Amino acid sequence: MPLFNTRKQSKKVKVTFSNGLLFVEPEGGKAQAFPLEWFPKLLNATDEEREDWTQTEHGIHFNKLDIDVSI
Repeated sequence: MPLFNTRKQSKKVKVTFSNGLLFVEPEGGKAQAFPLEWFPKLLNATDEEREDWTQTEHGIHFNKLDIDVSI
């Protein structure tokens, strides 16, 4: 009988934008804020481009913009 489970548990995160900031909030965790000035492509992106993201092993990836944000 195995002592641990090798399957990765999927974590859910919430991504929002407000007042020139990107907020990333892991489920059950503390929200992190990133100035959009750090990510010029995100700063000038459309809502559609900002909403097209996927969670990665180390953070989130904005698919249409090819930007990775580590959390």
